Amino acid sequence: MKKLRIAQVAPLIESVPPKKYGGTERVVYNLTEGLVAAGHEVTLFASGDSTTSARLVAPVPESLRLGRKSHSAIIMHMLMLSKVYEEMDGQFDIIHSHLEYLTLPFAARSSTPTVLTMHGRLDTPDYARLLKRYGAMPYVSISDAQRVPVPDINWVGTVYHGYPESLFEFNPDPEEYFLYLGRFSEEKRPDQAIMLARACNVKLKVAAKIDPADRAYFKERIEPLLGHPLIEFVGEVDDSRKSVLLRNARGLLNPIDWPEPFGLVMIEALACGTPVIVRRCGSSPEVVSHGTSGFVCDSRLEFIRAIRDIGTLSRQACRNEFERRFTLSHMTTNYEMLYHELIAGSSRKTRLPASPCDDGEIAA
Repeated sequence: MKKLRIAQVAPLIESVPPKKYGGTERVVYNLTEGLVAAGHEVTLFASGDSTTSARLVAPVPESLRLGRKSHSAIIMHMLMLSKVYEEMDGQFDIIHSHLEYLTLPFAARSSTPTVLTMHGRLDTPDYARLLKRYGAMPYVSISDAQRVPVPDINWVGTVYHGYPESLFEFNPDPEEYFLYLGRFSEEKRPDQAIMLARACNVKLKVAAKIDPADRAYFKERIEPLLGHPLIEFVGEVDDSRKSVLLRNARGLLNPIDWPEPFGLVMIEALACGTPVIVRRCGSSPEVVSHGTSGFVCDSRLEFIRAIRDIGTLSRQACRNEFERRFTLSHMTTNYEMLYHELIAGSSRKTRLPASPCDDGEIAA
């Protein structure tokens, strides 16, 4: 394939890769490294405390969540997009933005093709309305389920996330505990993970981040449950500690209660050979093969049965599933093909104007 000049535009909230919690930034890091290794000329727009083999353009010296200075996240992202599309106009063959809707007004007026990977949930009416206004832009979903709220825009592909095969160590002989890993958020239902572990009389390690918006939920719903002898509160962890927790767990307990767009933690577990027990929500049936790499559950009783039956699953089969579907080479190759298709298509036609809103004027 022809070598390309590619701009990767990352969120500034976390560094690339993130120091601790941060899914999108982790994906951008791996993809950027994969593209550089493939010989492309990649420019990464990210915070200055990022680590990359690409050329780094940093609008802020430190990630906004952990940095010492207070910045407006929206303003800093808009300034970064201005640099990408205005100051550096013409320097790229393709722009790959991970900033979702903030990118749209810039990309719609640019002669350089842009592809937008949608990392978040899309099931709000306002978001759907905005995406339809820019419905001709090329969008990438991270699962087919993610598309359901907005099926009729220009989806050009679904690309699953991927990790380097050597990043997570396979462990065929786990310890006697289950793991909840992620974020203390009501939609992710860590409270149910704790109560399921207690009901099944199994040990559960709880490793999760507490966002400011979720502090009240943590204090009211989670903290009173942490004193049980079966529950070990670990807190937010870095990559090294996360890897140890995942590979030594009997299973990942993931009772999400929202339309999860992908769920990196699930493929991280599979890479270690750790089966995933997850609620049937969003992407989970696409990521977890029921009865092979985990259990996809519809009820509390099914969760309890899954915890009981975790030993019937092959940890080698979990690792095989990861290697077959969720490696960095899969992700990089899929994006490379998309880039070339979009560049070829862009050279054959002029950029389409933004689509009008279905309902006319924007409401006051």
